[in-house]
Amino acid sequence: MPTEQTDRSGVVIVGSVTADVTTFSQRLPARGETILGDQFTLLLGGKGANQAVAAGQAGARTSFVGCVGDDLFHDLVVDGLSAAGVDLAHLRTVPGPTGIAHIRVDASAQNDIVMVPLANAHLSTEQIDAALEALAPTTSVLLTQLETPASLTRHITARGQQLGMTVVLDPAPAAPLDPDVWPNIDIVTPNETEATLLSGIEVADAASAERAGRWFLEQGVRAAVITMAEKGSCVVTAEGTTFIDPIPVEPVDTTAAGDAYAGYLGAALADGWPLDRATALASAAGAIAVTRQGASPSLPHRAEVDELLAASRV
Repeated sequence: MPTEQTDRSGVVIVGSVTADVTTFSQRLPARGETILGDQFTLLLGGKGANQAVAAGQAGARTSFVGCVGDDLFHDLVVDGLSAAGVDLAHLRTVPGPTGIAHIRVDASAQNDIVMVPLANAHLSTEQIDAALEALAPTTSVLLTQLETPASLTRHITARGQQLGMTVVLDPAPAAPLDPDVWPNIDIVTPNETEATLLSGIEVADAASAERAGRWFLEQGVRAAVITMAEKGSCVVTAEGTTFIDPIPVEPVDTTAAGDAYAGYLGAALADGWPLDRATALASAAGAIAVTRQGASPSLPHRAEVDELLAASRV
């Protein structure tokens, strides 16, 4: 009798969750200056939570591992993740405040962000191990970022690899990593700035992106996807380099565009897509996200991503 195979098409995100306080103004203030803004929003955010929402809206069976406070922002987090169909069995409520991100966006769609971890600092190896071991039979892709405690990155990636998951690291916010981390990573997805900071190679065009991608492979990563906004993406593997063309859009707010990209990439990989095709889908998701204000509200649904991707190929 043939053995029934378990469906491992799930995605698990280990990462941060925040309440995003966002202000919009024509320009960002100079040091010590006060200016008048145009709008204000308070929404679910955090790179981990955003990627979970994106993966859920992409249609993947998605689980989230993280910590939320027991304050007035608790329900904002739970309601936002639940609305995207994200499994919250491994979201832990801890005493104290939820993580906070203060985001400022100017009229050109550029932003700067100050993230205060707060509850996110309570994420532990015990919580991670229990979650990943429970999810491993039905989950093939692990997404993580660098808004969780740095000391946990090696543990998260190593445990995912040990359990046979494809480990995807979004190295944001960019920070030096223990060299032992890189061999645990299957796919790393830095943008131009992050790739420059981590590799020491200034990424300004396709050629320099490929060189930076090769640097990541030399550290032990199996594939590097360098995202370059309006210049597209550069996918570097041992087999060669592929360039994914950008999809032209009019940007409004770049917040969470990288999270849309990561979530859709993870969902496509879990569904068995090859990396170049998954990257094209992720690019379309990121393109839609930059046309909308806010973090989680900018994350697109699968039907509109498929529509944009199809239209870009006409």
